[in-house]
Amino acid sequence: MSIQESIRLVSKGDIALIELDLVGEKVNKLSTPVMFRLQEVVKEVAAGPFKAAVIISRKPSIFIAGADIEEIRAMKKVEDYRVAVTKAHDIFNLLEDMRIPVIAAIHGACMGGGCEMSLACDYRIASDDPSTKIGLPEVKLGIIPGFGGCVRLPRAIGYQAALDIIVQGKAVDSRKAEKLGLVDRVVHVSTLEEVALKMASEVAAKGKRVKRFKPKGAMGAVMELSPARSFVIGKWKDGTRKQTGGHYPAPLKAIDVIEKTYGFSNREKALATELDGFCEVAVTDVSKNLINVFYLMESVKKKTGVSGDVKARPVKSLAVLGAGTMGGGIAYVAADKGIDVRMKDINYAAVSLGLKHARDLWDKLVKRKKIDRYEFNRKMSRVSGGLDFAGFGQLDVVIEAIVEDMNIKKKVIADTAAHCKPECVIATNTSSLSVTEMAKGHPNPANFVGMHFFNPVHKMPLVEVIRGEKSSDEAVATIFELSKRMGKLPVVVKDGPGFLVNRILVPYLIEAAWLLEDGMSIETVDRRYKKEFGMPMGPFTLMDEIGIDVCIKVSKIFNESLGERIMIPPVMKKLSASGRLGKKNRKGFYLYDEKGKQLEIDTTVYTDLGLSSPSDKLSADETIRRGIFPMINEAALSLIEERIVETPDEVDLAMITGTGFPPFRGGLLRYADTVGAKLICDELEVLAGKYGQRFKPCTPLKNMAKTDRKFYS
Repeated sequence: MSIQESIRLVSKGDIALIELDLVGEKVNKLSTPVMFRLQEVVKEVAAGPFKAAVIISRKPSIFIAGADIEEIRAMKKVEDYRVAVTKAHDIFNLLEDMRIPVIAAIHGACMGGGCEMSLACDYRIASDDPSTKIGLPEVKLGIIPGFGGCVRLPRAIGYQAALDIIVQGKAVDSRKAEKLGLVDRVVHVSTLEEVALKMASEVAAKGKRVKRFKPKGAMGAVMELSPARSFVIGKWKDGTRKQTGGHYPAPLKAIDVIEKTYGFSNREKALATELDGFCEVAVTDVSKNLINVFYLMESVKKKTGVSGDVKARPVKSLAVLGAGTMGGGIAYVAADKGIDVRMKDINYAAVSLGLKHARDLWDKLVKRKKIDRYEFNRKMSRVSGGLDFAGFGQLDVVIEAIVEDMNIKKKVIADTAAHCKPECVIATNTSSLSVTEMAKGHPNPANFVGMHFFNPVHKMPLVEVIRGEKSSDEAVATIFELSKRMGKLPVVVKDGPGFLVNRILVPYLIEAAWLLEDGMSIETVDRRYKKEFGMPMGPFTLMDEIGIDVCIKVSKIFNESLGERIMIPPVMKKLSASGRLGKKNRKGFYLYDEKGKQLEIDTTVYTDLGLSSPSDKLSADETIRRGIFPMINEAALSLIEERIVETPDEVDLAMITGTGFPPFRGGLLRYADTVGAKLICDELEVLAGKYGQRFKPCTPLKNMAKTDRKFYS
């Protein structure tokens, strides 16, 4: 790679045009060699006859994606971080201190270190293209902005707006950035360079400017005063502790740095405070785990779902069988990415419900000013509905999302295939039924696969692409690529009971019912898993979200398939007759209002199920291990013996994106490696002695324990 060519200096008379175009890469990123080259160019510009400078990217939709995360990942010691970040400070200070004004002309993603570099410039212009996003997402990697972002962003847009971007790891579009004062002008992408050069000529005579945030109005001025600022920052700390459960140190450290440095006149001291904060969180296991999760998600972009060079078929249009909420959600995520969608159902009421669900989701984006009414109408026009197979002969994919009944699904699939072109791929959205068995309803099972979305479709990133025994590579690759195009993270899994995520998750949910049977309270169990372990919600809340009836039905299916590993407690059988469905009928383990908001625990559940008042006699450790260790046990069996997936990465990606397993722990199997297979096996043996064979450690896990092996060797 030619670093000299990656950052080029082009003379435009009195204006220096600095072009960013990292050779051999799709994106610009600030690696150590690139930073040194930037330093050379800045010094060259400073020594030249130029009166102003413009920095612009030559990548199609990237300004600078950020720092080189691989370099961050490779560092282990505080001193390593301190040396690298100090050098970055020196280079950005050099840019900020140039005798001539510098303009950042931003088109595409301007993230992390790229945003921080733009903040070291005197002016910023951005394109109005949807690809232009400016932000500081570092907390999502367990670190804080370390190249001056915690110091310069609050100075540019005020501490309140800066907290929102930095602590939440947000990115804003160009219009929002202009409103905040983060950019000075927004122009059409076709005129960006021209306007930037013209602006450079205009400001050349004015020289440097030091932009400082100026609050608007009397209230804005009051909020800048120390007492008000202390109150606001205190609220941010409280809210962040509540949101993160104390498991993520970076957001709180960012608040601390901003609080200490805001209003500092001494830049070097402010940057030194930021450096200390960066080093403190960068060495944590949380940061390492979050960076690993980032790479898990990024790796999907390079995969096709199959081995070899099999190509996915192009998908321009698709149909969804079964409208309603699920069908409407699938239609929404497809049409939102430019795919024409037709929803088919057996009555107009269902089709209308699906259309309404998609419309409501886009309407929310309009209200939040993410899209305008023109864009709303354009997206909505891609979705149609009906009761017949009109147009199915031209479709590339059909996604079946009807009732979970094998016989009905087989019949519908056969009817659908008769109206489609031979190469059309039909995918079932089943969550529990055998894809191989269902494929018997298709005249050409090679063109049949599973495509399991998680609910709510528009929020949950995971799609399980289920490969039946006769599914072709081409069909799997097509659905894998379609999932990515829909903005999802697909994982290819082998057909089997519950596929991957539900198979691992169901023992966790059933164990919660056993804990209830054993005298634990709903409140204590949910609190321990959510607040102490870090799950997004407790198991009882999750069962209410899924639907208690659905959980019971799936548990029975698993019990029939997996035997003693899935033992259903008596309390679940009583739940089945109690009329409690969870959130959907506003009464489950909790009560809900008409909008679905969780209110309180329904204490009558204990008497309804014939249980004594809860004693909460079990320790937090035992409570958590009873739910988490069986998940690890099932994952080991699925991965090592049954090859439901091929790698531990796929297990962890699926569990994080499909269940919300705590990212700060790195994933279920990375967490297992930190605990150790021997300890897990020993504890499972103890639990099996106390509570039954459902805890018996599987052979693969026992073999790992004997040789002290890890999932990630």
